[in-house]
Formats: sequence, structure tokens, C-alpha cells
Amino acid sequence: MRTIRYGTEPSQYIEVHGETGRGTIHLLHGGWWRAQRDLHLMDGLAADLVAAGWLVANLEYRRIDGDTGGWPQTLDDVRAGLAVVPAAAGKPAVAIGHSAGGHLALLAGAGLSGVVGLAPITDVPRSAVEGLGEGAASLFLPEPDPAASPLTSVPLGVPQLIVHGDGDVRVPVEHSRAYVAAAREAGDTVDYVELPGVDHFRVIDPADEPWQHVRNWLDARFA
Repeated sequence: MRTIRYGTEPSQYIEVHGETGRGTIHLLHGGWWRAQRDLHLMDGLAADLVAAGWLVANLEYRRIDGDTGGWPQTLDDVRAGLAVVPAAAGKPAVAIGHSAGGHLALLAGAGLSGVVGLAPITDVPRSAVEGLGEGAASLFLPEPDPAASPLTSVPLGVPQLIVHGDGDVRVPVEHSRAYVAAAREAGDTVDYVELPGVDHFRVIDPADEPWQHVRNWLDARFA
């Protein structure tokens, strides 16, 4: 593993694993943009993807609650981080994000080969109204801005996979249903997998069945 810094703030760094084989995957962790969660939430997925032949860039970014993140600086970080680990010539580059990381992947993924959202936050105002994330949405986005939500930023213009469990109480599955409908209506190619009884965190367990839908999608699109 090697570390790349893309800015001077403590949270502006990337942990890079493996060597370019099949291509590059950028991992974006969740945690409702809060500083209590960090990129190590994705360590298991990083190891699994390296074993499958991918170069993995696990990206940290500025967050709220004691960090200097929020809107739009958190998204600025992700875009800057994606730029410093470019895809190898002729190889795909895919962003995979969970929860708040899925939100960021769906906003920053234009120009990549594909984006995977795992129980992604797709509608920041709705999340605030519904009181999700213990008030995190209002802290992340104090003033309305349609550009801050994937739902109101479609089309993304790249193939997408959305995976969400209907047992998720952290980010309700209805949010992904609405996003997929809007993205498809806008012309995006979106594959959607809804998993009965699956909660918010099973989708990032590399040993669990939900993750296999991601591996299968990657294998089918980027063999």
C-alpha cells in the first residue's frame, strides 16, 4: 500500500493498493459525511478487489463534525482525488461509493467508465426533511443547491449500478428507487438491484451475497 496526498489538509489523501491490471477502482466510504467514519470502512472491499486484479484507490476526503468538509468542498476533494490516480491507458476506471460515498461517486463520476452506488444518498434535502443521519444532511448542505443531489443532477452520462437493501433504515430504499427512475428518464443506463431484508452495511461486506452483485457487474462490463 502507498499513500498519495492530493492537498494540504490532513484528510486529503488516498491509500492505493495493488497494481494496474484490469483497471482502477476508486473507493469512497460512507458515514453521512461525518468525521467519525473514515476510509478504513472500505478496507475489506479494497482487499477483495485487489485480489480480483484491480488497482484500488481508497480515497479520504474532508468531512463535517470537526473537519473542514461540507458542500461543496467535500465534492471538490473527491474530484481532485480522482484526478491524481488516472486510469491506465485503455483500462477502465470505476468509482464505487457507499452511502455518503455513493452520493459523492454519483456526483463526481462523469468521465469515468462506470459508477457503483451502494445504498447511496441521492437526495440531500429529502434526507434532511426525514431526519436521516442524525441531522447530517443539514450540516453538510446548509443552503439549498440542486447540484448537491444526484437526483437533481442527472444525467451522469456513464453506466451505473445501484445496489440497495429494502431493510435499510439508514438510507431508505425509496431514495434509490426515485434516483434510478429519474436517471433512466434522463437517459442514463442504470442497473438496479434491490435486495430483500438487506440492511445498510451488508452491501460493503465482501464475504456477503450483496457484494457479489457488484463483482458480477464489474466482470460483465469490464471483462
